[in-house]
Amino acid sequence: MFDPILFFPFLRQPSHPLLNPFINHMDQGTRGHWESPLGSISRLPNHSVCEMGELTQTGVVQHLRNGQLLHHAYKHHSLLPSDWSPRQIWMESTGKSRTLQSGMAFLYGFLPDFDWTKVTVRHQWSTLFCGSACECPARNRYLEEEQRRQYRLRVADSNLERTYVEMARTLGVLTRQLRAANPIDSLLCHLCHSLSFPCVPSGDSGAGGCLTMAQFAVIRQQQLDDEVDRRRVGVYRKYAILAMYPYLNRTANKMERVAKATEAGRQPRLNGEEVFTLSSGHDVTMAPLLSALGLEEAKFPRFAARIVFEMWKSLHTTQGQAKNRAGKGERSKSNSKDGEVFIRVLYNGEDVTFHTAFCHSKERHISQPLCPLKNFLTFVRKDMFTIVNATSYKEACYKQSG
Repeated sequence: MFDPILFFPFLRQPSHPLLNPFINHMDQGTRGHWESPLGSISRLPNHSVCEMGELTQTGVVQHLRNGQLLHHAYKHHSLLPSDWSPRQIWMESTGKSRTLQSGMAFLYGFLPDFDWTKVTVRHQWSTLFCGSACECPARNRYLEEEQRRQYRLRVADSNLERTYVEMARTLGVLTRQLRAANPIDSLLCHLCHSLSFPCVPSGDSGAGGCLTMAQFAVIRQQQLDDEVDRRRVGVYRKYAILAMYPYLNRTANKMERVAKATEAGRQPRLNGEEVFTLSSGHDVTMAPLLSALGLEEAKFPRFAARIVFEMWKSLHTTQGQAKNRAGKGERSKSNSKDGEVFIRVLYNGEDVTFHTAFCHSKERHISQPLCPLKNFLTFVRKDMFTIVNATSYKEACYKQSG
């Protein structure tokens, strides 16, 4: 889940009906369990002056609505019992206040008035959520190569350079400072809040005036051109594979554990298995995750973007229905076994499962509209490394370039 880089003014009265109950519930957060250093981070933006990278009411409401959306989508499937246990929910966030606050807003929308004493929020120090497996020299080399590609493309864009010069002159700053500041993020925040772009009075430091929509359009077009060139060159995909393997491997292991726990005849684990995981990260988390999954055509993550991995189990009736059809002279097209487990991947609510590298559209059948979990497990543990000409994460990370 990618957080909106916005701000929630401390002194402004909540302007949306979802906000008051959420704010009141966050006041009880001391009853929760927080891994260091998350316990020292405010669960709500609390500065009287706007600070860089904080949430606005708009950002909080986006995540509250995202949580509500998934709450309504899953409530008929009994994903979580009303007396869910702490073991059944896993939440993690980076140490930025905006990711923690975004995650809490989503969780509140998903589990209204949740019991704080059951919630433990875990800290991920890396934006890649790589845990203890972050060391990977080859990943760093691919990233450096990708950054050089980005730089070459930018400096070759004369229209972009002219635009930066114009903007710097207006604001009274050096062009290199403006370029390094990556103004697209700031301009997007203004755009998403229906605010005019920054204006400065004329004076000794600059020409004065306002930044314009035409200038924003030039920067945005360069972003789109960069995405096309990134796919053409292919270095970013290699970076993404190694960057997101630890997270994907952890996800695969969790899914496999849950799948085995639901096998017929197995004794249920005390307090249940983990059935819901929430990871609150950044655009630099989500972008490589999309690429690693093979979703190269996916748009760059917008504010409050989300990727959802779902697990499904075939119904006991499926096999019986298939036998009945076969008994009537109709050949069964279903290859799924009774109780087989499947995976579905959604990006901002859209089913993109059959656009991933592990499940292609040609494998989709009317009688089996989901992707077998085993496809995902094989991809993460073996197939994804073919992109970097290796057979394992360790080999891919430490083999010499050349």
